[in-house]
Amino acid sequence: MAAPISRKILRSFGSLSALARADSQNLANQSFRASHESSSSIKDGVSSFAHRRFSTSILTPESSDGSFPSDLLSAKLLVPPQREIGLYKDLGYPITNFHQEVKGYMVLDGDVFDVPIRKDIIHRVVRWQLAKRQQGTHSTKTISEVSGTGRKPYRQKGTGRARHGTLRGPQFRGGATMHGPKPRSHAIKVNKKVRRLGLKIALSARAAEGKASLFLSLDFLLIKFACEAPELLVFENLEVPSHKTKNIVNYVNQMENTKKLLLVDGGPIDEKLKLATQNLHYVNVLPSIGLNVYSILLHDTLVMSQDAVNRIVERMHTPINR
Repeated sequence: MAAPISRKILRSFGSLSALARADSQNLANQSFRASHESSSSIKDGVSSFAHRRFSTSILTPESSDGSFPSDLLSAKLLVPPQREIGLYKDLGYPITNFHQEVKGYMVLDGDVFDVPIRKDIIHRVVRWQLAKRQQGTHSTKTISEVSGTGRKPYRQKGTGRARHGTLRGPQFRGGATMHGPKPRSHAIKVNKKVRRLGLKIALSARAAEGKASLFLSLDFLLIKFACEAPELLVFENLEVPSHKTKNIVNYVNQMENTKKLLLVDGGPIDEKLKLATQNLHYVNVLPSIGLNVYSILLHDTLVMSQDAVNRIVERMHTPINR
């Protein structure tokens, strides 16, 4: 019984192998025909490409020269992928103006504007700033400083009252204050390198979230800056046409999502800019030497001149005096 079954199995395997050989031969013939057709099409394409005229024009959806189908070009603004923060990479940043016109581009140093964000460093620097700026002039009078007589108010015994030796004690009205505050410094110690790192982190955070602004006036380039909140402004300088406050008000109204504005210039503040902003509680002006972490965090928009950026980068790269 086993012998007939094995013969049937062998016959079935033989028929399957014949079918496989036939299929492989058909596939080989088809691949040969396809390769022959593709080679002929490549030759035709090369011959047509050799006579094609090259063009160096920029392709836009409005192009009418017929060099590229306009329906394949998108008119939408391409959003670049979100970058990783804290890689110490130099940033190419647009240089705009108060009218949100791109005047050029500048490179922000990665060692200053792209450092890792550390909230603990920001917390330490802000505490140091707020503690150091306290005047510490609070003072109370001790029992020896209070004005009054040193005479014993009444005899020691026989009155039925509590015994007292002076009326300048803390229990009497107008008397001394015990353990009260005296003039002192509230400053705490924070290393210079930690303070410098805090300023770098604040600038990096503003640059990462699009909260800084840089301006430069260049006449050869005029591009519309399409962005949801163009709040990074860099001017060649922060000069205003006049000392009128309405100019600054109009500039701020043109900025989206701007409630408090900090203007940072490289050198001394221009007198016209100072007069134009002194009546606005939501606009403050600082020189680059006065830029600090707390002021950056207090304002939602940071506006820096090109000179201010260069001076701050130079300051961050200056060796620390120990």
